[in-house]
Amino acid sequence: MSLEGRLSALGPALLDPKLLRGRGLGNEIGFYIFDYPPERDPDVQRALPKVVQVVEAGGIQVQVVDLYRTVLGLLEERGYLDKALALEEARGPAALQGALKPLLSPGKVADAVARQAQGAELVLLTQVGAAYPLLRSHSILNNLHERLDQVPVVMFFPGTYDGQQLRLFGLFKDDNYYRAFRLLPEGSQGVNP
Repeated sequence: MSLEGRLSALGPALLDPKLLRGRGLGNEIGFYIFDYPPERDPDVQRALPKVVQVVEAGGIQVQVVDLYRTVLGLLEERGYLDKALALEEARGPAALQGALKPLLSPGKVADAVARQAQGAELVLLTQVGAAYPLLRSHSILNNLHERLDQVPVVMFFPGTYDGQQLRLFGLFKDDNYYRAFRLLPEGSQGVNP
C-alpha cells in the first residue's frame, strides 16, 4: 500500500476498537509506530489534521503532541531557550546536546507529554525527527509506558521500524524497541498487533 493509501486508511484504523482499548490480547501496551520515508514527512504533516478530524468525528478525544515544540516549551519555561540557541551557535550541536541532557531527560519529556495528554483517548506523537538528537525515540516510548499505559499512543516516525529496531531517517539506529506494533505497514489492511 502506498503512503497515500496508508494515510487514507489511518483515520479508520485509529478508530479500531482493538487499538483504542490500549492493550492487546496478551496485555501488551497499546503503542504503535506509523513509519514512513523521511522525505515524505511534509506529506504526513499535511495529512495529519484530516486524520485527526476523522478520528474526532468518530467520537474519540485525540491529543497531538509535537515533540519538538514540547522540547522548546520545556526549555522556554525554564528560561533556557535563548541560552540554548546561543550555545549551539557558539559551540555546535554536540555541546548543546551535552548541556541540555539533564533538562531534557526522557523522564522529564515523558512527563510533559503526559501532561499534554490528560483527558485524551488517543495520543499522536509527531515531529520525532525535528527533536533529534536531543530526544531518542525508544527512550521517550520507554518512559511513556508508565505514564500512559491505558492510552494508545501512535508515534509518527520518519524512518523505518521492523518491529524490533527503530531507524530514524532510515540511517540512525536507535536501541532495540520491540513493545510497539507497526501501524498499517506496507501491504497491510489495518492494525498489526
